[in-house]
Amino acid sequence: MATEKALLLIADIGGYTRFMKHHRFSLAHAQDTVAQLLEALIDASGKLKLAKLEGDAAFFYAVGDDCSAFARQVANLRRAFLARRERLIVDRMCKCDGCMQVGALTLKFVAHSGEVAFQRVKHLTELAGVDVILVHRMLKNDVPVSEYVLMTDSVHERLEPELRQHTRGLEHEFEGLGRTATHYLDLNESGQELPAAPGPSLLRRWWHKLTQEARSLKYVLGFRQACQDFRNVEIVDVHAQAHLPPPPRS
Repeated sequence: MATEKALLLIADIGGYTRFMKHHRFSLAHAQDTVAQLLEALIDASGKLKLAKLEGDAAFFYAVGDDCSAFARQVANLRRAFLARRERLIVDRMCKCDGCMQVGALTLKFVAHSGEVAFQRVKHLTELAGVDVILVHRMLKNDVPVSEYVLMTDSVHERLEPELRQHTRGLEHEFEGLGRTATHYLDLNESGQELPAAPGPSLLRRWWHKLTQEARSLKYVLGFRQACQDFRNVEIVDVHAQAHLPPPPRS
């Protein structure tokens, strides 16, 4: 199977915390919120191609080993994410956990450049190879900040010198792949300003509410399981927890 050099980038949405399993509205609205944020990322992806959506993450790639535009592509994706998040906050009318926690949602990136095999499965193109495994292993890491770009040497060495000096080195032991040198950039130190929030509009807020309820209906009614493939959402069954003994006093 022929392989090609490709830049691999995963944009991963996090920040949701404890959800109660029996709160279908909360989970349904969380599912819809993440879907809207992923749509914003896809719309801003530019020359990056979407390989697939993976729950609350989007897996992008670009054929070739030119990483010169990498920083600009990540900046565009994050700007789109922040703008859509601010709009969701302004348009919010619901008080459930899934809607009230929108402002806490974060975005992190992992990036690697390597050899990739392309497999055609019906109308879909699947990416395969050790480097695809590596970039997914990078999602489980020891980066000490919540919003960052984590990259391997193959991406780091192609960054502009002025940006590279702001990165920090961090060696990882990725499962099945051994010790790997990585570098991370704290996005909260990158100097990117938050986008201006749109002005309040009662009509737009009601339209957001109506469309959100329509999109969430299949999850509320139980036809589909909300957030079942999200890696960053903790589902907590409070009924089960109610029967647990209290934690010991310190």
